[in-house]
Amino acid sequence: MKSLRNISKTLLLFAVVGGMLTASGCKKEPVIPTTGTITGKVTDLDGTAVSGVGVTTSSDLSATTGTDGTYSIKDVTMASTTTLTFTKKGYLTTSATVKQSNFDATTYTATVNVSMEFAGARITGKVTDASNGDASLSGVTVSLTSGQTATTGTDGTYSIEDLPLDGYTLTFSKGGYSSVEKTVAKSDFVSDVATVNAQMGAKELLPGLTAEQLKEADVWYYDEYRGGRNGDEYPHWDWSCDFMCTQMTFKGWMEEQNEGTTLQIVNDDDAQKNAPVSAENFVSYTYGSKMITADCKVMTLLMRTHAATEDAPAYFGVKVIDLSEADPKADDIGETKTLASEDYKSFDFDLSAYVGKQVVIAVGLYRMATGDYWKQLVLRRIAFAPVKVDGFSWIDGTAINDDMADWKLTKEMVRSTMVQPVHTFTGISPVSGDRDNYADGYKSWRGVNHIAYGWAYMPRCKDTEPFPGEGFIIKTNGGGTAVNTAVPQAYFYTKFAIASGANKLTLKCRTFSSEVATFFKITVIDEDCNVTNVLPVNKDAIGEKAAGNCWKFTNEKGDPNTPADYATFEYDLSTFNGKNVVVALGVYKGEDNDAESKLAIYSVELN
Repeated sequence: MKSLRNISKTLLLFAVVGGMLTASGCKKEPVIPTTGTITGKVTDLDGTAVSGVGVTTSSDLSATTGTDGTYSIKDVTMASTTTLTFTKKGYLTTSATVKQSNFDATTYTATVNVSMEFAGARITGKVTDASNGDASLSGVTVSLTSGQTATTGTDGTYSIEDLPLDGYTLTFSKGGYSSVEKTVAKSDFVSDVATVNAQMGAKELLPGLTAEQLKEADVWYYDEYRGGRNGDEYPHWDWSCDFMCTQMTFKGWMEEQNEGTTLQIVNDDDAQKNAPVSAENFVSYTYGSKMITADCKVMTLLMRTHAATEDAPAYFGVKVIDLSEADPKADDIGETKTLASEDYKSFDFDLSAYVGKQVVIAVGLYRMATGDYWKQLVLRRIAFAPVKVDGFSWIDGTAINDDMADWKLTKEMVRSTMVQPVHTFTGISPVSGDRDNYADGYKSWRGVNHIAYGWAYMPRCKDTEPFPGEGFIIKTNGGGTAVNTAVPQAYFYTKFAIASGANKLTLKCRTFSSEVATFFKITVIDEDCNVTNVLPVNKDAIGEKAAGNCWKFTNEKGDPNTPADYATFEYDLSTFNGKNVVVALGVYKGEDNDAESKLAIYSVELN
């Protein structure tokens, strides 16, 4: 009985405690979760959903956006701050911070929407070593102002990817080289790629040309260069007398036209989309090296334009680079000029500051607008003199002497003509042609030291015949021209430094008639303007001496296959040893007849 009572007491105790526990449980607070969910949407700057974005928390939880740009990450600890990182190739990495307070108290969800900036652009290019023949330069660090870097490989190339479409400054650096800076504009990217090449070891002083390269510039030996095809002021200007396109180098776009040798704005599809506007860097230009003296201190450009209007003229300028300076730079001569005219106009540029120096001169055209921007600057003449040369006139100056007053060759031109270092010239053109395609023929002369490339031509009374297979022809007028053996009707001239081993001149030439003789003469003028007419010294020379120390001869033999058949004339110039002299080769009206007399030049050599 005692045991039964004890069991009953125990059961009663459990019942009371259980009731107490039940009553206490009704007052318990709800349990708060320690983790939540982060959701959101990723768009680009235009609000378009971006799929495939990797979203990672600082605790290494991750998700990827779907096609609608949304993502969801569960089990994110809410008690601590979480950093979200959004990454996708071609976009700038973006981050966001999520705190406990950002979670909704009911749903335990935080919403984080972000915008990502496109960064799929790329800058690529090649670095070369100007001091080593433009060889590929490896190990160059290419740095952007935004912090990205790359290093050139063994082929000199580099690539910096995942960039926003924007403007940048690039710095190219390597031990032992001066750093080079380049800028790229947003408009320079084509299909999200911008190509930026760099040359180290030297900086570009003109677009695409460093100081080392400018040392190899064509030398402008003479004081007048003519371009174009029209017969304005014939024969001074005519297609067969104007050799600017062979005697000068051009960068960018150029074309030989009727009206002149023409600089053009580069305006292909790529340029229309991406070419930057610049009032500092030429888009097309011609350049050369010239010794400036008091006799040639003013440069005159005779020009007109195509596709230019008063509201949208052609912008052009002249730059000078003094390579003797410790840090050469391209200096503007005066202000940028404009022209919008189909009439020729003369512009003069004062080079007095460079007297006594040999400098590089560039004449160029600027691109002043984006898109379809098309302008042409037509160069009819580039002339050098003590003063401005107006219009189509001959260069004015001081006559060498009374007999040479009508030569159109002045004392100033004799003194300022530069010494020609090449001593062997041909009159045979590698390319045949006529008025319709002469430019190709003229340009071919550079590679063979053609006489019309190396010497200056003075068409006083008559034009030339550039392309006969027997040689370059200079000639006299036919009827109506008085006999004159003092003044040539047409002539070439150049300046040589006469010395031992370079004091014998040999001319190979022919004529085209056995009945009409050709009268020609070699004239030597020293820098004091003393004049000597020189006769051939070889005893077997064809022909005979004529009035005025001209040489009269006929010889219809000679072609490139039989060079020995040309008449050969040898001249002893040793009396001029140690002097710089102008040598002129001219044809004269030596007889009263109605015929042209022609001299076909096969070769001229100084040895």
